[in-house]
Amino acid sequence: MAERGEKGAFVTLATNDTYALGCLVLGNSLRRVKTVHQLVVMITDGVSSSMRNQLRRVFDLLYEVNLLDSKDPDNLQLLGRPDLNVTFTKFHCWRLTMFEKAVFLDADTLVLKNVDELFEREELSAAPDAGWPDCFNSGVFVFRPSDETYKKLLDFAVAKGSFDGGDQGLLNIYFRDWATKDIARHLPFIYNVVSQAFYSYLPAFTQFKQDVKIVHFIGATKPWHHPYNTSTKTVQPLPDSGHNQEFLQLWWDIFMSQVQPALDPSVKGNMGGLVANLAAMTIQTDPSEGADAGHSEQEDVSDQERKLNWEKGQMDYLGADAFENIQKKLDETLQGPVSEATPSTSPFSTKSKTSGKD
Repeated sequence: MAERGEKGAFVTLATNDTYALGCLVLGNSLRRVKTVHQLVVMITDGVSSSMRNQLRRVFDLLYEVNLLDSKDPDNLQLLGRPDLNVTFTKFHCWRLTMFEKAVFLDADTLVLKNVDELFEREELSAAPDAGWPDCFNSGVFVFRPSDETYKKLLDFAVAKGSFDGGDQGLLNIYFRDWATKDIARHLPFIYNVVSQAFYSYLPAFTQFKQDVKIVHFIGATKPWHHPYNTSTKTVQPLPDSGHNQEFLQLWWDIFMSQVQPALDPSVKGNMGGLVANLAAMTIQTDPSEGADAGHSEQEDVSDQERKLNWEKGQMDYLGADAFENIQKKLDETLQGPVSEATPSTSPFSTKSKTSGKD
């Protein structure tokens, strides 16, 4: 473990196995650009022992923390992201007092170029949020670990809460002078570029895309939700997700080359075994094996969309998610394994995507 006054650290957070996938890709992206700083991942008890072993391969330090819940469903609903209720857990990063300075990166970020120069900035340095530039986006920020700041943040959370129910709303009120006090604490947008085109000034995005250093896959749909064709080695963006194809492809290239080969297929992650399904993927080398890839991709997209719709409470009650179909699947599960000849009617297909065939 590093001692106070030594090199700084890049810090991220995994609250479950699914977000640990993002941390693994993020960590590898930092290794890829040859950072000289240490890599730290904060983990909760929602991360399995198998996934912890994978994280140890990439990160210098695993720092276990307890889950902090914002307990603010009304504002989270206004934001459209009830899943962000545990983002206060991020505040534990201020307890990493073995480091003089650190840079926090969300698990859904991807580093494209070396950003070690961020350690020349002071707390709290961050890039403006694309949706409201007078607020900073808390997916990337420079900070100074401090037990005192950590305690003040928790006290502030109890007394004031957050205007969006998540960490970004609280941090923007706590560091309320960010927008006006010191322009040096405004990171250029290239350090936290949203990957969705509809959030961006498209001509500028086109002009300056080669300067982007950190990409942020904001929103409920993350890179690991998108179907990947193991025959063509390409990712297929889900409809209406808006994620840039090039950025998604880079995320998946790192995942498939550096992360996926070491995953344990027995791990049962969130979202209907997503982690286990990704671990079971194999790259196809025989072009003939991908003859039905197009048909399979369409099914994969449909499965992924249905998972996301269930998370949002938008079930297809009159179609595939009708009560009789769910009841049938429950009956099949209670009776035992479904034979290969029997099609699954589960709301979430858990078939292993090991080839371009069904």
